[in-house]
Amino acid sequence: MIRAFYTAASGMQAQQLNIDNIANNLANVNTSGFKRSRAQFQDLLYQNLRASGTSSTQSTEFPVGLQIGLGTRPVSTERIFMQGDFKQTGNPLDLVIAGAGFFQVLLPTGEVAYTRSGEFHLDREGSVVTADGTKMEPQITIPQDATAISVGQDGIVSVVQAGQQQAQQVGQLELATFQNPGGLNPMGKNLFSPTTSSGDAITGTPGETGLGTIEQGYVEQSNVSVVEEFVNMIIAQRAYEANSKVVKAADDMLAQVNGLTR
Repeated sequence: MIRAFYTAASGMQAQQLNIDNIANNLANVNTSGFKRSRAQFQDLLYQNLRASGTSSTQSTEFPVGLQIGLGTRPVSTERIFMQGDFKQTGNPLDLVIAGAGFFQVLLPTGEVAYTRSGEFHLDREGSVVTADGTKMEPQITIPQDATAISVGQDGIVSVVQAGQQQAQQVGQLELATFQNPGGLNPMGKNLFSPTTSSGDAITGTPGETGLGTIEQGYVEQSNVSVVEEFVNMIIAQRAYEANSKVVKAADDMLAQVNGLTR
């Protein structure tokens, strides 16, 4: 019965992490480019009271063993990179990736980070930056007298300048992809950094080598399903409640044992 306390406690701790993960998903339901995560668990070691295949008599064996599990533990929070819905904004600097890939931004440290959020802006120098002022990589600069900005599906950025009729190309967007996007490290601020698990970034032109295309004037919304998260929350809450009842049941049984000597 003492073992039941620790086993049920491991289940309660696991469901607490599950609820924390669900809370983060729901908190970011309106975060552009956000990708929901899913908590994953595995069972712990087993105490073998009798191994399967051991002899029950001189000529027979036990067909199954007798084991007592020691609970569960969380092992990962898997990021689900399913495409989110597109929302039309009409802003020429709002971009979405229709398909696989990430935008690249250059951090102040000189490292390149990756994002699915395409809500870009212009700084005072005309450079295309994120909401935090982080510049896009490769850097694209829009002339001050530009009257129109056009971004093609292949990532070519063109502008029409005052007094001119023809559009001029001012840059080329590049996207990055990874062998294992789930291995990326979330940094906050809609950014990811590569790890040894994700592999190195594979860059290329939008629409080529498995990369998605660019759509201008849209933002990618979070792929969090509120209904699904509420269902997961109810399941996690009931699982937590069930484990807490196991703790109480084990406590009641110990109380009965202690009362035998009275």
